[in-house]
Amino acid sequence: MDPLTIGILMFISLIILILIGHPLAFIFGELATFFGLIFWGPNVFPIFMNRIYGNMSDFILLAITLFIFMGNLLSSSGIADGLFAALRQVIGKITGGLGVAVILICILFAACTGVVGASVVTMGLLAGPILLKYGYQKALTTGIIGAGGTLGILIPPSIMLVIMGAQSNQSVGKLFMAAVIPGLILGFMYVTYVILRCELNPKLGPPMQKEEIDKISVKKRIRDLFVYAIPPILLILAVLGSIFTGIATPTEASGVGAFITLLMMVLYGKFSWKTLKDAVYETAKTTTMVIFMLTTASCFTAVFLGLGCGDAIIKVILAIGFGKWGTLFLMLGLLVILGCFIDWIAIVLITFPIFLPVVNAIGFNELWFIALCAITLQTSFLTPPFGYALFYIFGLRLPGVTQGDVIRGNLPFVPLIITVILLVIIFPQLTLWLPGLMIK
Repeated sequence: MDPLTIGILMFISLIILILIGHPLAFIFGELATFFGLIFWGPNVFPIFMNRIYGNMSDFILLAITLFIFMGNLLSSSGIADGLFAALRQVIGKITGGLGVAVILICILFAACTGVVGASVVTMGLLAGPILLKYGYQKALTTGIIGAGGTLGILIPPSIMLVIMGAQSNQSVGKLFMAAVIPGLILGFMYVTYVILRCELNPKLGPPMQKEEIDKISVKKRIRDLFVYAIPPILLILAVLGSIFTGIATPTEASGVGAFITLLMMVLYGKFSWKTLKDAVYETAKTTTMVIFMLTTASCFTAVFLGLGCGDAIIKVILAIGFGKWGTLFLMLGLLVILGCFIDWIAIVLITFPIFLPVVNAIGFNELWFIALCAITLQTSFLTPPFGYALFYIFGLRLPGVTQGDVIRGNLPFVPLIITVILLVIIFPQLTLWLPGLMIK
């Protein structure tokens, strides 16, 4: 059997098992074992052992655990609650101000943790009821929470960027820097969208009542903003600044970030042994899932590439004749389509072994392309039927919010993501400038 046919069979089997609902980590392992035994026999198992050991000894993967731990601690620290209250007092008096406050907090939260679930659920529980209480449209409320919360997977530190770095030859630190400007642009576009929609139709996001604002002194507003905004900013500077200046690797910076977050919990009076225990337990569960999936996917990739399937599919893609830019848009389009059905981890693990050699063959900058992929995969959280942010929000059971509200509220943010993708394609320095300034 030729390599192209084997590769097609492996992918068809993969898609069928995913649609059936079989756990993805087991799918990778099962298919790797099945096809490996058929074509290599028992010799496939030593290859698996080498792959597993390679993941165990990969120092950069430790950053996944520590960033997840940092996010779990942060969601328990009460910082988001206090910061939302402070921003609400400052900008809540403008039309759409509460929605803008939520997105601004999501941007700060994203720069402190790379876990989408924590961001979306925390902001949903915190801001969802308040936005609805003050008359925000249900659909717009869910869109603000979903789109803002998913920034956590793009704006560094991000576990998606860590995994992308592990699956490529790129520095995770450079990937972090490459995502900073596009992530901030996307956050700014979200803010602009909310303001414009609420200015055009004030009923969508009415301002706070003047009487309520007048009850809070200017001194208290400034003090609360200072108390709750400065620590997250210092945390961001400690993590990203140490990476940018070359003082620490992403793994070392993640340890610093987790320690500072623990200190913040103590300073805000939110520390308890139960909270710490819960954070450790949730971190262990999430990390186990991610690492197990990485390991089995690594075995799948070893069989797929070892049988020559990767080279065969790459030759087919290049032979189709779409040209350099047509091939780029084809790959990005496939990411969007796959994002409607499977989660981003699976997409990265499935596509990178094929896409990256194609990118290098047609002469694109690999760092730039990976940053494009990270931006494109923002859509995977907001597009039905399997957008994870949609499930998180609907699972919150906000009063009166239907599944239709959740979908209608989040879909308008997808064109904004596509706009940022086009900006990065037209102006590559949006992703390449900061990595070029890094101190090695």
